[in-house]
Amino acid sequence: MRLSELMEGVMALLKFRKREVAQPAPVSGAVADFLNCYSIEVMPRTAEKVGDFGALLPKGTRVYIAHIDGTDINDMVATAARLSADGFNVMPHFPARSIKDKAMLADWIARYQGEANVHQALLLAGGISAPHGDFSDSMQLLETGLFDGLERLHVAGHPEGNKDIDPNGGDRAVMDALRWKNDFANRTDASMALATQFAFDADPIIAWADRLTAEGIDLPIHIGIAGPAKLQTLIKFAIACGVGPSLKVLQKRAMDVSKLLLPYEPTDVIGKLAAHKAANPDFNIESVHFFPLGGIKTNAQWASNNGGQPAASEG
Repeated sequence: MRLSELMEGVMALLKFRKREVAQPAPVSGAVADFLNCYSIEVMPRTAEKVGDFGALLPKGTRVYIAHIDGTDINDMVATAARLSADGFNVMPHFPARSIKDKAMLADWIARYQGEANVHQALLLAGGISAPHGDFSDSMQLLETGLFDGLERLHVAGHPEGNKDIDPNGGDRAVMDALRWKNDFANRTDASMALATQFAFDADPIIAWADRLTAEGIDLPIHIGIAGPAKLQTLIKFAIACGVGPSLKVLQKRAMDVSKLLLPYEPTDVIGKLAAHKAANPDFNIESVHFFPLGGIKTNAQWASNNGGQPAASEG
């Protein structure tokens, strides 16, 4: 191919991109309803780059604070205090394998409550393979009884399995853990839900959610969705986080030259889930939880453009 022909092709792609950006599809009522009460995730280091969260997110939005192993608890609490003071419902992560003992856990909870007015928590095993101390999973955290004073507790869900829990494949251990957590919610007064890993294909998500219902697991699902981002960024995170069957959606997109230069947006997966929810009102996905892999501002703008509304203030 001659250079002139290559340049013509590139220019055609750029024009295609401009047309697509300039003429967004109208927002459907089903999508707007599905994005009602969405949440979003930040880390202390990403939150530092945001001058004013109030200019990006509606007041009352639930904001999770991811606790990556090695993050200073002082930074976590400071971020929580800032977001709480700005009118957001703050839900910090409690990664079991990063917590040395019950005393450390009690200290973290007390600091979040006392210094940041936090009444919610996401409990999960954490992203490291070997525990630093006494805890290896979220069930052990729940059994301490230290979270009894909090108003809302979320635990992790994995629509495409989790090889950390089921290293030989399948989902037996994952499902056993979900049954335990469901039973815990039923025998206590905890207000609980599942916050899941992100996925890119609606069909495996729907099949997983329906299976939970069939298994008698009635915890509401807050489905993880990757926000708008460069394709390369998403593929990197998907591989690192163990995203399974739906990774083929990104691989297929990477093979389409007409989409290769365009940023990924979760329009298709959310559109299909929203349509399914509209047709099946009892479908157990309650809301969307965004992973802003392409930036908080970009994700917040996309959510706003598609009718997203904040979570109700509920502690």
